[in-house]
Amino acid sequence: MTSAPETTRASRPAPEARHGGWTTPLLLWLASRVVSTVLLATVYGVATANGWPFASVRRDPSFFTFSGSWDASFYRIIAEHGYPTTLPLDDAGHVVPNAWAFLPVFPTIVRAVMPLTGGSFWVAGVLVATLAGAGACVLLYRLVLAVGCSHRARWATALFAFGPTGFLLQVAYAESTFLLLLFGALLALVRRRYWLIAPLGLVAAFTKPGVLALAVALAVHLVARWVAERRTLPVRDAVAIVVSGLVVAAAGLAWPVIASAVTGRPNAYLDTELSWWVGFVGRQHFAPLTPWFTMARTWLGPFGIVLVVAVLAGAVWFWTRRSVRALGVDVWAFTAAYGLYLVAVFLPQQSLPRLLMPTAPLLGSDVFVGTRRRAVAWLVVGVCLQPVAVVLLWFLGYP
Repeated sequence: MTSAPETTRASRPAPEARHGGWTTPLLLWLASRVVSTVLLATVYGVATANGWPFASVRRDPSFFTFSGSWDASFYRIIAEHGYPTTLPLDDAGHVVPNAWAFLPVFPTIVRAVMPLTGGSFWVAGVLVATLAGAGACVLLYRLVLAVGCSHRARWATALFAFGPTGFLLQVAYAESTFLLLLFGALLALVRRRYWLIAPLGLVAAFTKPGVLALAVALAVHLVARWVAERRTLPVRDAVAIVVSGLVVAAAGLAWPVIASAVTGRPNAYLDTELSWWVGFVGRQHFAPLTPWFTMARTWLGPFGIVLVVAVLAGAVWFWTRRSVRALGVDVWAFTAAYGLYLVAVFLPQQSLPRLLMPTAPLLGSDVFVGTRRRAVAWLVVGVCLQPVAVVLLWFLGYP
């Protein structure tokens, strides 16, 4: 008897997915929340007792407001008051940081939950983020399981949840909600449930920037199927891929248009984003693929340019490794496109580790989990770096 076609096997859940697709990642998530909560509570208690100044100014300090540090105050503004119709300006007429830099899905969900928490944005924000973090762990596990095996899925989920940025799965920020939607869309792509990608990608596009990489992954997937199936790709699948890709791409480009329409100011979103750059590189005009070089040149001079070139060369080497490509064209295309997106538009600073979280499916590669010893070593490194990240980001700067 011949073996089942590869496409049939890929679309049929493995035994591990049926029996451990929920319990295993949820247990890992639960254990990681114990670690992160104890860590955050300890740092909060020590800082409060010793009067340490926090990176974020908070009123009515509590553990929940501590868990809603950094720019979460803008999510609170959106949840309670919506977006400003006029952009705030400084004395020179330049746009200053404002709520238009943050997308509406997370604060909208939090606003719906706030009546259940006595009207507290901070408690509702932590609750939503924590539950979304649980879902993100489940979907990451299932995604790596779909392209690998249960061993890789378990370790990848553990490295994700216990890693240096693992505490972000429970703070009042949009990261975990975005990851939940994004991992769901990638899993749908791997399982060829194309029509499911459109709504997930649409909502993700209004949660955080970055879904254009998903549209690129859909395009690469279409080409790969066309080539592999010798142009016998079913029309219904081709239509579903193209439509979903166009929906995701349009949604990913929509927010700047909306910001300009509501405020009546051209480039409202871009000017808002650039207002955060001023403290790092001064006032700049945006040009794609230049932010990393601008940051490096400002702080390190010619050596910085050399460093960026070396980092980019290392990234190309990493993504062309056989162990990374073994995760499949869908994961490879998305993570590579997302990395290119960060290089194209993002000014690298202390937010970079947070913004790299969507590349978590790469944790299922041999680079991280090829052997048990290697996986354990990465896990120990991640757990040890998590308190370092908390101290740095809560007391020295924004993430």
